Amino acid sequence: MIHGGLRYLEHYEFRLVREALAEREVLLENAPHLVHPLRFVLPHDALLRPAWMIRAGLFLYDRLGGSRRRLAGSHGLDLAADPAGEPLRDERRKGFVYTDCRVDDSRLVVLNALGAAQHGATILTRTCCVQARRDGDAWIVVLRDAITGRQRSMRARILVNAAGPWVNKVLDASIATETTLRVRLVKGSHIVVARLYDGDHAYILQNDDGRVVFALPFEENFTLIGTTDVPYAGDPNGIRIDSDEIDYLCAAINRYFERPIGAGDVVWSYAGVRPLLDDGAGDPAAVTRDYRLEIEAPEGGAPLLSVFGGKITTYRRLAEQAMAKLSPFTPGVGGPWTASSPLPGGDIDDADVARFLNQTRARYPWLPAGLAARYVNAYGTLTAALLDGANGLDDLGHDFGARLFEREVAYLGGYQRTFFSGYPYAAEPYQPNLRGVCRCLYRRGRILVAARTVSGQRASQPG
Repeated sequence: MIHGGLRYLEHYEFRLVREALAEREVLLENAPHLVHPLRFVLPHDALLRPAWMIRAGLFLYDRLGGSRRRLAGSHGLDLAADPAGEPLRDERRKGFVYTDCRVDDSRLVVLNALGAAQHGATILTRTCCVQARRDGDAWIVVLRDAITGRQRSMRARILVNAAGPWVNKVLDASIATETTLRVRLVKGSHIVVARLYDGDHAYILQNDDGRVVFALPFEENFTLIGTTDVPYAGDPNGIRIDSDEIDYLCAAINRYFERPIGAGDVVWSYAGVRPLLDDGAGDPAAVTRDYRLEIEAPEGGAPLLSVFGGKITTYRRLAEQAMAKLSPFTPGVGGPWTASSPLPGGDIDDADVARFLNQTRARYPWLPAGLAARYVNAYGTLTAALLDGANGLDDLGHDFGARLFEREVAYLGGYQRTFFSGYPYAAEPYQPNLRGVCRCLYRRGRILVAARTVSGQRASQPG
């Protein structure tokens, strides 16, 4: 989600919430095809938080980020009369509604990398930093290709360690330098079940442990439920949801929804790890989502900037502040500019995605409505490049299923080959293959598995 973090107000994180809400507006302008407004319904539970506290929090939330050009403000809701109350238990009669945003986070990452490449950056995917050492006023960095195992050395004036969960590992093992800052790994897991309710809104559910759990519309026919906050000390690469987390999320839903769910209803699940700035908080849910930038620059030596913590909503602002910290070492580099620079595909007139979709359907009348919407929401104005020269569905090539055509696979592989130097087979002509097809299907929401589930064939193993 792209959001300010309503519950962070309880922890007095006013600066973070203000910054995140302001960034929400920036991303709505710069990536309107990826970042979409989403209405959140908050059923009231008087045993957890009094109504006045929620009203006060929403009042602040509406105003902390400055002007809202595209998002509606909050208000109370009579769940006994409003359709949003229909799937809820009878005792959930009062609530509130406010607006935040959702995003396809994987596409957001890809488009930032693509935009950087278009501005001259070299993107090395599947590449790890083996070692970095200072050599006077420069860094000598040894990199290893994770696919081929080949190593190469590069020279750089500045080194930025933005390794997320591995930031301390890079400092300890690859750079061999010390820091007093640490990240605290907190696992967050989600489950997906068959759609629990009609409508394109989401629910934010107060849990009896003080946390909140979200229920969001997902891939047309499903509901995404999350998340958990579990301390994690293992390898982030091997993280998976566990049965206790599934039970926890199901119980949170069952407190509010009329139709109960259990582990057998889960059609898919996933887990990730949050690299949070360790502020000493005892409760994982209370650990700050703020970030800290640490710069180490011995006299006459090359600077090292390390990033601790952060959240996806504030990624652009974090990068802007990182550049400000590095400005003494980058004379001649201009000031901030990304706040008014659309991401690739985001240069839609007035950020009006609905109008752009209508224009796209008029330009390609043979394109099914659902497919046109998916292309616009994934690629924005780059849809024209994807469909260049196509005059009908036959021109899109083989249909692999789940509305994934050969042309899209070739297009994705083509621009990755062009802009991302670490992409496998970067020097070879791109040919769609089973591996690439499976990767696209996986990233698009695991639709094939989910479709079988909705038709009554439950997945044998969640996750």
